[in-house]
Amino acid sequence: MLRITELRLPLDHAEAVLRAAVLARLGIPDAALKAFTVFKRAWDARKKTAIVLSYTVDCEVEGEAAVLARFKGDPHVRVSPDTGYKFVGHAPADFAARGRPRPVVIGFGPCGIFAALILAQMGLRPLVLERGKEVRERTKDTWGLWRKSVLNPESNVQFGEGGAGTFSDGKLWSQISDPRHLTRKVLTEFVKAGAPEEILYVAKPHIGTFRLVGMVEKLRADIEALGGEIRFQQHVTDLHIEDGQVRGLTLASGEQIEAEHVVLALGHSARDTFAMLHQRGVYLEAKPFSVGFRIEHPQGVIDRARFGPNAGNPILGAADYKLVHHASNGRSVYSFCMCPGGTVVAATSEPNRVVTNGMSQYSRNERNANAGIVVGINPQDYRQDGKTEGPVNPLDGVAFQRIWESRAFELGNGNYLAPGQLVGDFIKRQKSAAFGDVLPSYKPGVHLTNLADPKQPSLPVYVLDAIREALPAFERQIKGFSMPDAVLTGVETRTSSPLRITRGRDHQSLNTRGLYPAGEGAGYAGGIMSAGVDGIEVAESVGRAMLGLKAA
Repeated sequence: MLRITELRLPLDHAEAVLRAAVLARLGIPDAALKAFTVFKRAWDARKKTAIVLSYTVDCEVEGEAAVLARFKGDPHVRVSPDTGYKFVGHAPADFAARGRPRPVVIGFGPCGIFAALILAQMGLRPLVLERGKEVRERTKDTWGLWRKSVLNPESNVQFGEGGAGTFSDGKLWSQISDPRHLTRKVLTEFVKAGAPEEILYVAKPHIGTFRLVGMVEKLRADIEALGGEIRFQQHVTDLHIEDGQVRGLTLASGEQIEAEHVVLALGHSARDTFAMLHQRGVYLEAKPFSVGFRIEHPQGVIDRARFGPNAGNPILGAADYKLVHHASNGRSVYSFCMCPGGTVVAATSEPNRVVTNGMSQYSRNERNANAGIVVGINPQDYRQDGKTEGPVNPLDGVAFQRIWESRAFELGNGNYLAPGQLVGDFIKRQKSAAFGDVLPSYKPGVHLTNLADPKQPSLPVYVLDAIREALPAFERQIKGFSMPDAVLTGVETRTSSPLRITRGRDHQSLNTRGLYPAGEGAGYAGGIMSAGVDGIEVAESVGRAMLGLKAA
C-alpha cells in the first residue's frame, strides 16, 4: 500500500473528484488504481471563503515499486505504515493454572477499560473493580443530580462504568506521541463496539454521551467473553503491601482479594483513594493543574467566526476553538475541553460542592457552545502549610479544589445551583441581575452573582484577573467571544488530577512493586484517547511481568 498525504480538494467537491485526484497525484491510469481508502480527512479554514479539505489516502496500485521509485524523496508519497496492533507476547491458554492471582484493575473508565481489554486479549482474565454502578444505572443517578439536585457520591459524572469521559464531548483525538499507532487500536475497538466508522478517518473524531453508553456495554461484554470479570459497586478502601510489594486489597464490604499486579485506573476524582495511598506510603507528588469557569456562547457565533460563509456546512459541523493568552500577571489562560453544540453539566462527586464540566451528543446540535476558560496553577500556589519552599504535600491540591468547590456551592445559593455571571458584568466587576440572549445550559440551574466579589471571590484573585484580561484578547481571535451576554458558570476545578502517582519505565510505582498507576488519576493522561492508550501500555507491562517477558 502507498500513502498519499496533503491531498487538498475544495470543501464541496464531488465524490468522484477524490479518485481523480489520487490518479493525478500518482500519474497512473484508472485501471492501475486497484483500491483506496481515506485514512484521514481534515479541513483548513485559514481562508474562510475558501475552506479546503486535506486528505491522507492509502492506495493499492499496480506496479507499486515503480510508482514509489518515481516519488523517491517525496514526503507526501510513501509506503503506508503498519498500524495493526501487535501483542507483547504469546498469550497462555489459562494463566490461572500457574497458581498465581489474576491481575486486578481498579476503575473502569477509558484507561481501565483498555487495560482490562488488553489483559483479557492476552488470556490473563483480569478482575475489574469499579466503585460506581454499571453505565445505565449510573446514568439514572447522574440525571438525578441534574434534574432533582440529588447527588449519589458513588454514582455520578465522575464514578461509574465508562468514567468521566462518558459524560463529555467524547473527543477521540490527542496530541500524544504515538509511534506504535496505539490510538488506532483504541479507535478500532470503538468501531467494533458500535462507533461510526468515520472516527477512523476524520481529523477530530468524537462520539458523544448517548453513543458511548452502548459502546461501553459492548466493550464490557467483550472483556467478559474473554474470561475477564467486572464487578460494580466495589469500592477499594485499602491496599496490602509487604516489603514494598502489593499482596492484595480490601473492599468497603470487608472482602479481601489477593493480588500481585494491580492497575490503578482511578480517575482524577478518587480523592479518598488518593488519601489511602498516601497513608500507605505509596509515592505521590503534587503537580500543576488548572482552574476557571465554563463559558457559553451561541454556537452560531462560533460557527460564523471560524467558518465565515461556510458556517453550517455538514462536513464542517459545529465549530470548535482552541485559545491561549499569556496574562500580564504571568498566568496562562486557555480554553479547555471545548464542547461544540453541547451543554454545561454538574460534575461534582462530593456533597455540598459545585463542579462544572462540558458535554456534547454526537449531533452537537444544542444551541450553545461551551468551553472551560482556565488558568494554570502550580503546587506552590495551592500549598496549605503557609511555607514558600520545600516539597508540597501531594494532597494539598485536593484541599485547594475543595475550598473553591465549596465556595461555588455557597455562591450558587445551595442545592447544587452553580454561580454565574454575564461576561460583560464580569469584565466591569459588577453583579449580574438577569440573563440576556444567552441562556445557560447547566442543570440544576445557574444563580447569577458576582464571581469576582472582593469579599467572597469564586476563585483566587490572580485567576480572576487573568481571565478578565484574556476575554477581550480572545475577542480578537473569535469575534463575539467577549459579547456582554455570554455566560460564565463556576467553577471548573477538575481539569486534571491534582497529583501524580509517580511510576518508572516499567509503569510500576516508584516504591511499590506490582502497583501500576495509570490514566488521568495517576497524572499520565488527559482525555479518552490518551487514557485508553495509557491503559494499553500499562496492561502490556503487566502482561510482560506476569508472563516473564523482557521489558520493552
